[in-house]
Amino acid sequence: MKLKDFLHYTYVFPVLAVIYYFLNLMGTGVIYDVIAGILLTGSVLSAVHHAEVVAHKVGEPYGTIILALCITIIEVALIISLMVAGGEQAITLARDTVFAAVMIILNGIIGICVLVGGVKYYEQFFARTSATTYLVSIVSILVITLVLPNFTSSVNGPFYNDAQLIFVSIACLVIYGVFLMVQTVRHRNYFIVPDEESGEEHYIPNKSQAIFSFFFLVICLVIVVLMAKGLSKTIEDMVQSVGAPKSLVGVIIAAVILLPEGLAAIRAARNNQIQSSLNLALGSALASIGLSIPAVSVVCIMYDIPLVLGLDKKDIILLSLSVFIVMLSLSRGKTNVLYGTVLLVNLAAYIFTVIVP
Repeated sequence: MKLKDFLHYTYVFPVLAVIYYFLNLMGTGVIYDVIAGILLTGSVLSAVHHAEVVAHKVGEPYGTIILALCITIIEVALIISLMVAGGEQAITLARDTVFAAVMIILNGIIGICVLVGGVKYYEQFFARTSATTYLVSIVSILVITLVLPNFTSSVNGPFYNDAQLIFVSIACLVIYGVFLMVQTVRHRNYFIVPDEESGEEHYIPNKSQAIFSFFFLVICLVIVVLMAKGLSKTIEDMVQSVGAPKSLVGVIIAAVILLPEGLAAIRAARNNQIQSSLNLALGSALASIGLSIPAVSVVCIMYDIPLVLGLDKKDIILLSLSVFIVMLSLSRGKTNVLYGTVLLVNLAAYIFTVIVP
């Protein structure tokens, strides 16, 4: 790669964001936080670009898997660091973060992708078998991790004991591991639509471009999470100043972390690649809950930190509604604007009930 290639904004923004973060200027004034927000946005856009370069090089569905796993690993690291630092005050952090991520993905990212694609192309087609495979895995893990704890009797409250946490963690890893085998080896054709046209020519990057893009993708994702964490106090103060509950902060942070894959999925939908959009969105939802819960469970057992996993009744209803609507929307192998609209209304209902419980 030539020197001028590194002057592109997708390389400049992450480097500037890293330098700015380590200067510890965030939280020292409104102007500094605004600059941090600009660098954060630029890093998010850079992450989308580098993810697409890697995806073009490795092909589907490996490209979407790479982005989903990168974001999930960093999400887990953020949850664990906050839980260890917060102790018992952070016992609901993992549950709230994972739940917010799942709701934003199922309703927000998929909803926008379906709506954008429906407005531009009227109908978009995808492999029904891929959606079914994703949803079977997602629903099973969601119920085991976020619903079942409310109905066990070994421990009072929405908790699992250590033995139950170990079993649930193993169950999540087994489901996710077998899913990856199905997606990449045994039934790879489920997740690819050969006649999906983007309306534009795609280039295949060379090896050095793909390596640099993967390296900068990791940098972008890490700095997005770190800056989101650094701005969390500012966001928390802003939320409290308008009288909203503190739980809204978790929703905002989850939305920032999911921006790279969300923008990549929306761009794919605009290019008439709805299968790639679904691979990104549903794959991220599955990786988020299927890997986060086992990792957090191990840390909680090691540090003897109580872990609340069970959702309350309101959240269970909203989660059930979201899963049911997504299953109906993806059951026919084609989309339209109504499906996207309903999903976005579900997201609005979730966010509204967070603000006004």
